[in-house]
Amino acid sequence: MTTSETLIILKNFKKVINEPHNLRVISAHKATRDYFLSNFLSDACQDQLDFVWEKNQKCKAVISLAISESGEAVSLPESPFGGFWIMETLSSSSLEAFISAFLEELNHRGIRSVAITQAPKPYESQSDLINYLLFKNGFVQKKLVSHHFFIGKKKIKKQMQKETARLQSKGKEVGLKVSHSNISNFKFLKSIRKWNMRRSYEITIDEGRLVRQVSEYPDRYFLASLSSNGVDIGHSLGVKLTSDSIYYYLSALDPQGNVRNGGELLLNELFKVAVEQKVNFIDLGSSDLVATTNHSLMFFKSRFSNDISNKVTWIKNI
Repeated sequence: MTTSETLIILKNFKKVINEPHNLRVISAHKATRDYFLSNFLSDACQDQLDFVWEKNQKCKAVISLAISESGEAVSLPESPFGGFWIMETLSSSSLEAFISAFLEELNHRGIRSVAITQAPKPYESQSDLINYLLFKNGFVQKKLVSHHFFIGKKKIKKQMQKETARLQSKGKEVGLKVSHSNISNFKFLKSIRKWNMRRSYEITIDEGRLVRQVSEYPDRYFLASLSSNGVDIGHSLGVKLTSDSIYYYLSALDPQGNVRNGGELLLNELFKVAVEQKVNFIDLGSSDLVATTNHSLMFFKSRFSNDISNKVTWIKNI
């Protein structure tokens, strides 16, 4: 049996959690998931699998892992996060049994190590419990970043209306215009790369992968553009990582544009997208620097957020 075939592993954990659960392993590309990047395979991995925790043939929780030829498992590479997704609230004992079961199966498959970047709490309400249980089961924290969020459908609309009234008058005074749409071409990527190079920013975008994702999931991506007298001077890219969220993925301003409030105008346009899409929260992303805290960016985002949550990457040698 190959890893691309469905494999059912019957495990009776009744002694641990007083009710039987099964671990089922399937190819991730066969699944339909709200977090669509769970199904978007990594070119660097030979396979991507869903480890599904079931009771009475009903999915209770799942984690997707990309498996490399060198025997490493990652959830998920080249994505903002992966981690455990809980479909129905689980007790700590049931969730710990799931962690033990999938580690046992990884060991059986000859996997040498596993890395998990757990989604922040607004995406997964039991993330705090998950992080605790990973720590208790021998996982070591490799990385931690903080994400700013604006949570609440009604609050997002109220914030957007307030900021739009303030920013529109300022923009008109200097000939600025901002709009958003779905992506029809990828010329904006060239501009973003050029503007970041002018600022000496590190460029880490896998443009080919992004193009494939947009092509496969066009309704998930939204481009906001800022122009001055008809010339584009800024872009920001938002993506619906889940049906209930907008992620502020990518943004850049032309340093030669020399305009004030450009970043605020682009960010407010993302709030407009969130209102149109009727999502419950906006993820403004992390403000991470390699060695220090990026206080200036965190301060900027704090003006447009009402919550903050950590994203933790865990590793474990098996």
